[in-house]
Parts: sequence; C-alpha cells; structure tokens
Amino acid sequence: MSTIKTIIFDFGDVFINLDKQGAMQNALNLFQLEDLPEDLVAINTLYEQGLISTKEFIAFYTDNFPHLSQKDIIDAWNFILKDFPIHRLEFIKSLVKDNNYQLILLSNTNDLHITWIKDRVSFYDEFKACFHKFYLSHEIKLRKPNRDIYEFVLTENNLKAEACLFIDDTKVNTDAASKLGIYTWNIDETKEDVVNLFNIKKDLF
Repeated sequence: MSTIKTIIFDFGDVFINLDKQGAMQNALNLFQLEDLPEDLVAINTLYEQGLISTKEFIAFYTDNFPHLSQKDIIDAWNFILKDFPIHRLEFIKSLVKDNNYQLILLSNTNDLHITWIKDRVSFYDEFKACFHKFYLSHEIKLRKPNRDIYEFVLTENNLKAEACLFIDDTKVNTDAASKLGIYTWNIDETKEDVVNLFNIKKDLF
C-alpha cells in the first residue's frame, strides 16, 4: 500500500525544459556584467513572488540599462524557457486516468514566463487541467524555498506532510520541504526524467 497520497510537482526542468546556464550567460552578456549583482537578484525574486508588476519589473531594467529595449529585456528573461516534451504530458495524463493520487503543481513562475508558455505550448490548458491545484508563485505571493509556501499547500489542501511527495530540480527547494516531513525527489534533469518516477522512487510506492 502506497504511503504517498499526494504528488507535488515543480514545473521547470520537471515538465518544461530549461536552459539555466545559457540564460544566465546570455543575460550577463546583454547587461555587460561579470556576475548578477544583488539588486538584480532581489528584483527578480520580488517579481517571481508577484510583489511587483511586469510593468514595474521591465521599467526597472530599462531604467538601469537604458541602451536596452523592452523587447531585449523580455527576450532575455524568457531565454531560459525551452521545449515541453509531449511524453511528459502523456505521463501526467496517465496519472489522472489512474486516479490514485492527488496531483498538485507548485512552481516559482512569473507572469512573463507563464505568458510565454501559454503562447507556445499548445497543450498548456490540457496540462493545467491535470492538476487538482496549480500554484504559481506570482499568483499566491509565496516562493520556494520559503517555509510558508509548503505550509500553505499543506494547510490549503488539508494534507499530511508524510503522505506527500515533492519533486523539484533545485536542492534547496527539496531540502526545505524535507524539513517539514514531506518526502522529496531532487530530480537531476541531466539524467533523470519525471516519467520514470515509479521506478526511481519505487520504495515510496
């Protein structure tokens, strides 16, 4: 009998592929920087948490980098987003069909990124409909790895931590969830695929 009743999924590098290193290098080249200063990291975090608007976010960058256009900023910000392999959609649909688990998406995703995804992933609505709850950081004003985002999901859905599995590609995020007693899989997107969940984490199922 499975100990897991609810599976909580991250979005980026779990379902949609990302190019984190490429995006960072592209941004550093564009901004003519050696590394990302703290004020840029801070503004990015505020934006991801929905604490500033897209308009304010773009204005910050165009004010600080006046040689760049709004399009330059948006293109650089969305550079990280790549393809969404169809076999991962089929996987989540198969979980819906089997109906053995509550399915939740919990993602640090901002307005510009989700707009890009909606415009380019033809099956986005079909994907979103697979989940009982679909939490994006900018909509709920909470962000991983802060403890309160995990407590929010547990409380909001009346979940026991020990009956949940959380899958995320970022170790600091899975570490934070583990501290609350949630089972985790820190997926290595370079050699693992979420569709192999039941083989890789078979001890939980």
